[in-house]
Amino acid sequence: MEKKLYVGGIPYSTTEESLTEAFAQAGAVESVKIIMDKMTGRSRGFGFVEMAGEDDAKKAMEMWDGKEFEGRTLVVNEARPMESRDGGDQPAA
Repeated sequence: MEKKLYVGGIPYSTTEESLTEAFAQAGAVESVKIIMDKMTGRSRGFGFVEMAGEDDAKKAMEMWDGKEFEGRTLVVNEARPMESRDGGDQPAA
């Protein structure tokens, strides 16, 4: 079962390909997605890496969390489920 990781502190010049190569050092990478700003088209400095399994994900966190990558320090941890954007339990207007 794949494990999704949150990756913060990604340099703005980093490509999904270079991030894939870096995380592949820890194990099998299923997918990589760097989040882009809709207005500017520029990287927002964070993204998600899906590793093939729990062991690969743990190894990737140990290998990259707090480590320098292309001039910036990465923050790598287990991704949390996306929260609803509808305002939660507030009544509809």
